[in-house]
Amino acid sequence: MYMPSHFFEERIEVLHALIQAHPLAALVSLQAGELEANHIPFLISAPTADAPYGVLRGHVARNNPVWQSAASAQDALLIFQGAQAYISPRWYEEKQRSGSVVPTYNYAVVHAHGPMRVVEDRQEFLRLLSNLSDNFERKFDQPWKVSDAPAEYIDRMMDMIVGIEIPIRRISGKWKTSQNKSTQDRVNMVDGLREQHDPASHALANAMEQQLFETE
Repeated sequence: MYMPSHFFEERIEVLHALIQAHPLAALVSLQAGELEANHIPFLISAPTADAPYGVLRGHVARNNPVWQSAASAQDALLIFQGAQAYISPRWYEEKQRSGSVVPTYNYAVVHAHGPMRVVEDRQEFLRLLSNLSDNFERKFDQPWKVSDAPAEYIDRMMDMIVGIEIPIRRISGKWKTSQNKSTQDRVNMVDGLREQHDPASHALANAMEQQLFETE
C-alpha cells in the first residue's frame, strides 16, 4: 500500500478499534495461482507471543476453498475499510483566492497480514462461534446466543463451516484525512461533511475531527 508518512498510522489500539468498528474484511489470498478475495467478518483479539499484533478469528463455508490455503506458508492479506467520503474543492480556502484546488477522497483503512490456520478442535471452534455471535448480538436488548439453538442443530451447522484464525504478523494503517492541509481547511472539511445527508460523510467527519483534537 502506498504510504506517505503523514498518512501512516501505527498505534495498535487505533488499528484494532477500526477493525472492531468495521469487522467485514476483504480476505485476499492466492488460490490456484490467482488472487481471490472473500468477504468475511472477523473478531480481533489482543496480541500474543506468536502474534505481536493480535489474532483475527472467523469462519467460512466448508465449500469455500479459501480455508484450504491454510496448508501453505503464504500470508493472507485482510483489508478493513473504515470511514470514507468525497472531499469537495469548495471546502479549501484557496478556492476563494485562486481557484487552484481539486477534489480528493479521504478514508481510513487497515491492512493485516498473516498465515491462515484452521481451528481443528471442536470445543475451540464452538467458543469461536459463540464469541462471534456474542460480539454482534451485544447491541440488542435480548441478545441471541448459540446455546439458544438445539445442540444437535448447531453440531450439524458446524459440519458445514470451517473456523479460521490468522495471527497477524504485519499490520499497517492509512488515515488519509488531509493531514497535509491547513488546520482551517480541515475544519472546513469537517463542517462540510457534517452538512451532507449520509452516514459515511458524518463518520469521516468524526474521524477527521478526532485527529484535529489529537494534533492541536
